[in-house]
Amino acid sequence: MKFQVHIPFVELLGFELETFEGGEASISFNPKPEHENSFNVVHGGASMTLLDVVMAHAARSVEPAMGCVTIEMKTSFMRAAKGPLLAKGKLLHRTATMAFTEGSIFDAADKLCAHATGTFKFVPRLPVGKTTQALNTIQTD
Repeated sequence: MKFQVHIPFVELLGFELETFEGGEASISFNPKPEHENSFNVVHGGASMTLLDVVMAHAARSVEPAMGCVTIEMKTSFMRAAKGPLLAKGKLLHRTATMAFTEGSIFDAADKLCAHATGTFKFVPRLPVGKTTQALNTIQTD
């Protein structure tokens, strides 16, 4: 399944959207050596990005035309993440402008590696402008 919006950093990391509907999303990630830390496991920043993206997609899955920006995120790491990973996100509650979510990363043995909660703000997407540098920007205030 393709991501509905172009996110260059997500493309650089190689995330693959697996599910996106009904307040839930899942994303697979096959980490490469360049995604590792000095302990030869997935860098916490890559894991946090994976959690951020899967939770935002879970929020957006109920209203795909809207954008989502991260307001806050808390992450707990349970074990080192290695090999193919699957992140699962779930929308816990939403208001007209906010989404409250959770996300988890599992390894190939289905062991929990990390868990996060996040709050996201729904924002309208703006049309791509007709400038020399077309940007798909969103209003954040």
